[in-house]
Amino acid sequence: MAEIDAFLNVLLQYSADKLCISTGESPCIIKENKKISVSNTSASQEWIIKVIEEIVPSSLQGKWMPETSFDYQLSTNTFVCNVKQIDGNTSAVFSKKVEESAIIQGEKQGGYVIDKFLRLMVKKNGSDLHMTSGESPIVRVDGDLMKLEGFAPFSTKELERMFFEIMTEKHQKHFQSHNEVDFAYEIEDVARFRCNVYMDRNGIAGAFRFIPNEVVTVEALKLPTAIVNLGYLSKGLVLVTGPTGSGKSTTLCAMIDFVNRVRTDHIITIEDPIEFVHNNKKCLVNQREVGEHTDSFASALRVALREDPDIVMVGEMRDLETIAIALETAETGHLVFGTLHTTTAASTVDRIVDQFPPGQQEQIRVLLADELKAVVSQTLCKKIGGGRVAAMEILLITPAVSNLIREGKTYQIPSIIQTAKGLGMTTLNDSLINLVKKKNIEPREAYIKAVDKKGIEGIMKRENIPMGFLDEIALS
Repeated sequence: MAEIDAFLNVLLQYSADKLCISTGESPCIIKENKKISVSNTSASQEWIIKVIEEIVPSSLQGKWMPETSFDYQLSTNTFVCNVKQIDGNTSAVFSKKVEESAIIQGEKQGGYVIDKFLRLMVKKNGSDLHMTSGESPIVRVDGDLMKLEGFAPFSTKELERMFFEIMTEKHQKHFQSHNEVDFAYEIEDVARFRCNVYMDRNGIAGAFRFIPNEVVTVEALKLPTAIVNLGYLSKGLVLVTGPTGSGKSTTLCAMIDFVNRVRTDHIITIEDPIEFVHNNKKCLVNQREVGEHTDSFASALRVALREDPDIVMVGEMRDLETIAIALETAETGHLVFGTLHTTTAASTVDRIVDQFPPGQQEQIRVLLADELKAVVSQTLCKKIGGGRVAAMEILLITPAVSNLIREGKTYQIPSIIQTAKGLGMTTLNDSLINLVKKKNIEPREAYIKAVDKKGIEGIMKRENIPMGFLDEIALS
């Protein structure tokens, strides 16, 4: 009997998540994020090395430092042991291995095999699940990646079987011919998921974004009045922008839901894939999925005018053709909502203009000056105590802003936003500072998420906000 067996039996007895042994600390088990000591004696470096060498596979004898991972069998239980040695200190973490057969046994009770992992992500309040060949499942929680303990690394064959189970035949064929595919998947009474399956150097992989079954509302998100009022516009272009994972889809969903509740119009959404599902309330809502109901964003937009819409939502304005048709749709008297991957209001205008050939750019500036109604640029920040909150830059198109766009003086837009706070406009820096003052986020988080670093430093100095984190960032 190996010396570690007694500690592993305690882990099993308490149904704990893992056993942790570190130099200078007492061995402990962790259950539901709580540490429970299982010894009164601190573990010495020599003892930990002796314990590991007693159970490490022969192929790793003398070779496991400074880092390794291996399976250890105790009776009918298999444990995954992860060992690290840093600066002469050794730590070992044991977690019970969940074999694929154990997952499959629950398949008929809980749907497909992958449902187990998706349910676990939802339970941990994760936003994304990553499943990669040669790696254990990883979940993004509050913006950080964390490995799910107790699961063995996936093989390509295991992942391929799991992914193909939830794909339609059409999606499978697309993946086999393009090595990547987007689709949506739903677990009834749990959530919808935006799925992307792709090939990389290790084999097959997948990323799954959590989308709540219930449509989010402007009230739940506590969106500013200036944004909510955009739902009353009769025509024009409204853009929600930000990097990937910044919550653009959630903000757009809330805005579309608001329109659905207060107006009697026809809404057409064009998405890839459909994320939030909108049921008809006061409006008639038709949702079209690229690749499923239409060939592309551009082709769906092109025929949208024949479908008698009042409002069109474009999930992503990713190319020149889509942007051009969206502008034309707004020009013909429709309200168009869309998204772009830009970080500020001014850069959004520049990005649209730069998409076009030089000979057309002056014409596009004139069109944008007339049809653009608002730009909401947002980023997600880590909240104090867990969760995330959006910081938003809001630009409303006034006659002064229209003139700047028309004349190509977008660099002056931030100054206009500063002087028009009474209209509901706000810069990203002011939004971040407001979240700091409300104790929603740390000053360090505000600085990291700011685009204008010098600008936010100046505001923090004026507001006497501690900036000791700058030394820490400089050292890192």
